[in-house]
Amino acid sequence: MRIVCQFSCGAASAVATKLAIAQYGDGCEIINAYLAGEHADNRRFLADCEAWFGRKVVILRDEKYDADPIEVFRRTRYIKGRQGASCTKRLKRDLLRTFEQPGDVLVLGYTSDEQWRLDDFQEAYPDRPVVAPLIERGLTKTDCKTMVERAGITLPFMYLQGYQNANCIGCVKGGAGYFRAIREDYPEEFKRLADVEAEIGPGAYILRHRSGPLKGQRFPLHELPAGKADRKEWLPACGVTCEIAEQEYTS
Repeated sequence: MRIVCQFSCGAASAVATKLAIAQYGDGCEIINAYLAGEHADNRRFLADCEAWFGRKVVILRDEKYDADPIEVFRRTRYIKGRQGASCTKRLKRDLLRTFEQPGDVLVLGYTSDEQWRLDDFQEAYPDRPVVAPLIERGLTKTDCKTMVERAGITLPFMYLQGYQNANCIGCVKGGAGYFRAIREDYPEEFKRLADVEAEIGPGAYILRHRSGPLKGQRFPLHELPAGKADRKEWLPACGVTCEIAEQEYTS
C-alpha cells in the first residue's frame, strides 16, 4: 500500500505531507502537477519543501495543453461551471490519477474549515481511500502557513503579496476583489485570461454582478469596474493545535 501525498505548492498541502511522512514513513510518495500558470516562486517553494520532507517530489506535467490553463480554455471553449474549472480536471485531477495504483491512500491538504471539500471528494470518489491530516488535527490555513515559516521556509511569494492561495495567477475561482488585485499586480496575466474569456463569449464570463439592478448577471473581466482589491496582510498565528501537530515531526 502506498500513501500518496498530493502536494500543490501551498502551505496546507506542505504541512499535510510533512505530517503524513511523520506518520507513515517510507510508504509515502509525493506528487505534484506542474502548472505553467503558477508564479515561478512556487518551484523555489517546492525545492525548499523537498529538503524539509527529506525526499523528492515526483513532478507530473501535462503535455496535451503544455500545462497551460489558458490553452485548456481556448481549446475546450470552456472555463468553469458547476463541475468546477476545466483546467483543474485536465491539468491536475486527470494527470494525478495517471500516477495512482489500486490500493493507494491519498493524502489531501484540506484544512479544518474545508470539511465540505472532503465530503464532496468522498461522495464523488467513494471507492478511493483518503486521509485528511489537517482536518483530523483541527489545523487551519493560518496554522499551516505559520508551521511552514517556523520550519524556516519562506512562504510562496503570492502569499506574501496578500493572496490567500498560491495557485495559478488569475485563478478562475477568484472573485471581483481578487481579480482587481491581479489586474494591478499581474496585468499581462490578467489580460491573457480576459482575452480568452472574451474570445469564447458570454457563456465563459467568470464574474457576476453581486448587487444592483444587474445582480446575478455575468460580465467580462475586461469590464471589471474599479474598486477595492482583495489582499490580506499575512500575520503568523499558531495555537495549541498547531504546536501539538508540530511535535509529530520535531520530537
